Amino acid sequence: MNNNKNKWLVPIAYANIYVIWGITFLAISLGLEGFPPFILTGFRFLAAGTIAFGYLLTRGEKANSILNWKKNAITGTLILTGGTGLVGWGEQYVSAAEAAIAIATGPFWFVAIDKRNWKSYFADKFIPIGLVIGFIGLIIFLNGSVSDSTHSTSSTLRIMAFAVLALSSILWVLGSLYSKNNPSSHSKFMNIAQQLITAGITSFILALVRGEWIGFSFSIVPISAWLGLIFLIVFGSFVAYISYIWLLSVQPAALVSTHTYINPIVTVIAGWLFSNQLINLNQSYGLFIILFGVLLTNTTKYFKLSNRSKVKLRRTRRILISIGRPYKPITQF
Repeated sequence: MNNNKNKWLVPIAYANIYVIWGITFLAISLGLEGFPPFILTGFRFLAAGTIAFGYLLTRGEKANSILNWKKNAITGTLILTGGTGLVGWGEQYVSAAEAAIAIATGPFWFVAIDKRNWKSYFADKFIPIGLVIGFIGLIIFLNGSVSDSTHSTSSTLRIMAFAVLALSSILWVLGSLYSKNNPSSHSKFMNIAQQLITAGITSFILALVRGEWIGFSFSIVPISAWLGLIFLIVFGSFVAYISYIWLLSVQPAALVSTHTYINPIVTVIAGWLFSNQLINLNQSYGLFIILFGVLLTNTTKYFKLSNRSKVKLRRTRRILISIGRPYKPITQF
């Protein structure tokens, strides 16, 4: 980082994306107590985007390029409406902790979909190994989730919810790749404002198509849901997202992406402390194996491994996989 005066902001910004985005999954659960999922998403993004857009206009920024609006509309629809809005739909049937863990598989989808860089990805043998480990962890986690008898929601709906959460990760990756390959000429923050606005509009359209507006009334929205929405607007869409964008400009992207590993852990802990949301043993095994797999796919981005470290990682991998295998009692005939 070049500006030494701002070094103290780095740990604060990391804390923001680690903690706030972890708690965001719980805030979505609170919001769903009064808002249908896409109405909740629409208010969240349109409010945040409108405030940001108005502020930027007062600073003299221009936003009269139709092409830039189109690019940001595609990015916002994929990343925010699809990548985040579908999380809200999924959390109708799974807990915040389960949703956060399912979303933690995002880096796997990024490697799988970013075909242009496959040669680079798979030149590092730890990446495919990490993908396999993460997939094993996902299977263990899903098995523990679907077979959990403590939930009143049917197994079919829960399976569908996890499928939708996987789709949300895929849409987030597609939007990220589109944004990377089709950059807008606006400033980063104007791009964000336009993405938020268009995501809010498309979320409201989806809410209309799904019939969410029928029977909806602000008078029946409890205080807890309003508090969840306010948290999503102020902290999720402003504080954390701005921290994320700023960190990308002053820190290696690989380090900034470590929020992917921390957010599920924060969600699990916060869910246990504030909402009595627990995960079972198989889900816990799956969580740690997923996180280890994600970490392994990015290991060489963080530091150069010595041969001894690589041996230790292989041993750890074997131990994690063996722990995650379901116990099978010996049957005597």
